[in-house]
Amino acid sequence: MTSYTIPGMHVREHIVSVPLDWSTPDGPDRINVFAREVVDPMRKDEDLPCLLYLQGGPGGRAPRPVEPSGWIGTALKTYRVILLDQRGTGRSTPISARWMESFESAEAGADYLACFRADSIIADAEHLRTTVFGGVKWSTLGQSYGGFLTLTYLSKAPEALTACYVTGGLASIDPDAAEVYRRTYPRVEAKNREFYRRYPHNVDRVAAIADRLAADDVRLPDGDRLTVRRFQSLGIAFGMKPGYERMHWLIDEAFDGDALSDTFLSQVMGESSYRAEPLFAALQESIYGSGEGATAWAAEAERALRPEFAEDARPLLFTGEMMYPWMFEEIRGLRPFRAAVEVLAARPRWSELYDLERLAANDVPVAAAVYYDDMYVDSGLQLDTARRVGNVQAWVTNEYEHDGLSTERVFNRLAELVHSVGGGVRAG
Repeated sequence: MTSYTIPGMHVREHIVSVPLDWSTPDGPDRINVFAREVVDPMRKDEDLPCLLYLQGGPGGRAPRPVEPSGWIGTALKTYRVILLDQRGTGRSTPISARWMESFESAEAGADYLACFRADSIIADAEHLRTTVFGGVKWSTLGQSYGGFLTLTYLSKAPEALTACYVTGGLASIDPDAAEVYRRTYPRVEAKNREFYRRYPHNVDRVAAIADRLAADDVRLPDGDRLTVRRFQSLGIAFGMKPGYERMHWLIDEAFDGDALSDTFLSQVMGESSYRAEPLFAALQESIYGSGEGATAWAAEAERALRPEFAEDARPLLFTGEMMYPWMFEEIRGLRPFRAAVEVLAARPRWSELYDLERLAANDVPVAAAVYYDDMYVDSGLQLDTARRVGNVQAWVTNEYEHDGLSTERVFNRLAELVHSVGGGVRAG
């Protein structure tokens, strides 16, 4: 076990070997799962409760903290914080484009990717808890997709949990990708309208960029062609603060004379290549697969019904957290995933992620921040889940975007809600 101290935090590193496929735990294929245990250096030898952080995503690695600030700084006053790199990310046997090229068939690649869903992640967490942390109960903090994971945890192993905190991530417990995107597009359109209301001069600038991309073969630094629809996909930033401003400044430097600038093209490549987090794109719709029914490229199907998002519509509307089949052709870092993702989109049956009876009877205290204007996770679906899962307190607010956890207040508020019903540990 490697251990060291960085400013304000003592770190211990843990690596465990787990089955690739938890449905056949004795199978030959294994992967590694990595976690960092972070604690106040002055309390590193104390018997402190553990807080497992469940990162957003899918396909997101745990934070790499550089100082004890934000929610981590608050949590370190009372907890050991466990930062888990979910399987396939960071130092947990990462999945790369190069690795996906090694599969002999699309079906083999799809079967491999299907082992990186919520139920497997929770099985990994349980293995870590029982083998590294002596089987002690712990609390969880789930951001975004981490909230989806929380509901799976409460379905699979509630006996492991003392309390759960969720921010922007109470998934629908009746997963339906088509319904998710029916609700998502109107919220994304509203975010676009707000962007143009704040920066009305960008209507013409965005149109000029789109017209140039439609007329010319514009190449990004890595050689990919920048199409209008790839440019539109940058709207994924509108759900975070300060997403509008980041887009504004990107557009501000778009042109160098009559040509699109190197600065603009370099930034667009960085924001849309998915090289650092390919699983985010590859598994985006698969997180809604549970039981019977294919996800069937739901975002693409819904977009076809909404001409306001067309590439030649004006004002041009940006899209949000949607993945489309063309992305796995146009984006070189995603091309090796293409065949496997097509198989996943057509898969007719998935492992069940949620136990509705167990969730209804849940007695683990859960406090959830529901961001009313959340672009990514529909607040209506979140509140429906809050009503149907036992012992959930929902804090509904429009003060924050999806990344509200970046402020100390959100975690403090959730900790107080759990503490008010006798659960968890009061935040510092």
